[in-house]
Amino acid sequence: MIIKILGTGCSNCKKLEANAKKAVEELGVDATIEKVTDIKEIMKYGVMKTPAIVVDEKVKAFGRVPKVEEIKKYL
Repeated sequence: MIIKILGTGCSNCKKLEANAKKAVEELGVDATIEKVTDIKEIMKYGVMKTPAIVVDEKVKAFGRVPKVEEIKKYL
């Protein structure tokens, strides 16, 4: 499973990354978390507001920071 955190590095982007790491850890799933900071790459996902979380190339949430429990449901 590949999880991508889309964002330029703002505090919300960092919080989303931390929440994603915690969700993966709590579930014990095999996942790679990647940060995507390039605006052109982010726009390829149709995301106009960051942060965003993408799981296996499907955008699950954007423009907000989902809680750990919510991220677990995406996984």
